[in-house]
Amino acid sequence: MAIRSLIPLLMAYLLVVDAAIAVTFSSKLIHRFSDEAKAFFVSRNGNISADSWPKKRSFDYYRLLLSSDLKRQKLKLGAEYQLLFPSEGSEALFFGNEFGWLHYTWIDIGTPNVSFLVALDAGSDLLWVPCDCMQCAPLSASYYDRLGRDLNEYSPSLSSTSNPLSCNDQLCELGSNCKSSKDPCPYLASYYSENTSSSGLLIEDRLHLASFSEHASRSSVWASVIIGCGRKQSGAFSDGAAPDGLMGLGPGDLSVPSLLAKAGLVQNTFSICFDDNYSGTILFGDQGLVTQKSTSFVPLEGKFVTYLIEVEGYLVGSSSLKTAGFQALVDSGTSFTFLPYEIYEKIVVEFDKQVNATRSSFKGSPWKYCYNSSSQELLNIPTVTLVFAMNQSFIVHNPVIKLILENQEFDVFCLPIQPIHEEFGIIGQNFMWGYRMVFDRENLKLGWSTSNCKLHQVFLLQEKPLSLIYQIPCFQLQSL
Repeated sequence: MAIRSLIPLLMAYLLVVDAAIAVTFSSKLIHRFSDEAKAFFVSRNGNISADSWPKKRSFDYYRLLLSSDLKRQKLKLGAEYQLLFPSEGSEALFFGNEFGWLHYTWIDIGTPNVSFLVALDAGSDLLWVPCDCMQCAPLSASYYDRLGRDLNEYSPSLSSTSNPLSCNDQLCELGSNCKSSKDPCPYLASYYSENTSSSGLLIEDRLHLASFSEHASRSSVWASVIIGCGRKQSGAFSDGAAPDGLMGLGPGDLSVPSLLAKAGLVQNTFSICFDDNYSGTILFGDQGLVTQKSTSFVPLEGKFVTYLIEVEGYLVGSSSLKTAGFQALVDSGTSFTFLPYEIYEKIVVEFDKQVNATRSSFKGSPWKYCYNSSSQELLNIPTVTLVFAMNQSFIVHNPVIKLILENQEFDVFCLPIQPIHEEFGIIGQNFMWGYRMVFDRENLKLGWSTSNCKLHQVFLLQEKPLSLIYQIPCFQLQSL
């Protein structure tokens, strides 16, 4: 009986649900420049000008629609430019031992612009240059063997666009040391190399950049950045490394990539690429290829303050080495690779087993595993593979460097890996050769894909067009 009594209730419920489903809602769509929209606008705001309400199908009608589309695209893309690079070019330069085995690029700062040859360092944040020097490296080209022009010294007083950063600015990390909140903000940047630092005052000024338009022509761009007016340099900075300054590319608020992204100029990402000929490129806003491999950055003490990744395994040739994993800093400002001692020992011993060359010691060599060989034997050097999280393999195809020594009948090459008595390793420039390394700070990922590091190839392989081109029949639209 109870079941029978429920049947009418169930039927009534289904009828109500069916009726509810049958109900539809509609709303009239009104074009932004229709007569209905115009009447509503007048009722709310009074009279309107002809400029804000164009005649249908007129030139102004299409121009305003296009302007709205472009603004909408900018909001969707989140950046004004897809790629930016230094105004003097995107090329990364290499000068070998004379300049500390680092990669450099020319940049222009200030108004009028002054050129600086800065080292590229993903392991720090600040862009600094020699400035009103009290203790700086020599800047004359005659002091160096491979420079074709003198290096420069920055003077904020000679730049019409420079402004000192005050101690009360949120970007002033040493503000608590100031006597007055209005004083210029001091800085002290210390580096991994022993007793190596730069100190001075923080200045806001223009960094000159460039981009490509849809017709592959260059356009000039400038961005307001924070610059370290480096009055005193010490350690490696007074002995060949970064004599004309250093560009920090780290994730901190002061770095150039951070400031460009915050200003809405590019996406919060950049790439560096070092080829086998020791040159390469740097590009701001580069998101890499959809087909690239990637691994996530991991936080350090709960914060993403550096480019730290998880290494879960390693191979030499096809031999997998069984040992514990470790975390490693990805640092373009470190020339060579450093591994925790236990892992270093396993890799170099296995490498020594597989390489078909005679191990030798050479006076003055900083590396323990060096070899004599013929050019033919160089073809049989085993690869070194790091396995990151999610089983992403990072293959170092040519892990050795060739040395040029006087009075040697054979080729000499070394495995430039050093042991480090720390829990973290450092993946340096020598492991990045031949890769387009994408530091995607927006998605907290490191991406990589093989590349010859030529700028034209990067543009040809972009997954998105460099800019949006709209065509409207019968009209030749001018720039908005």
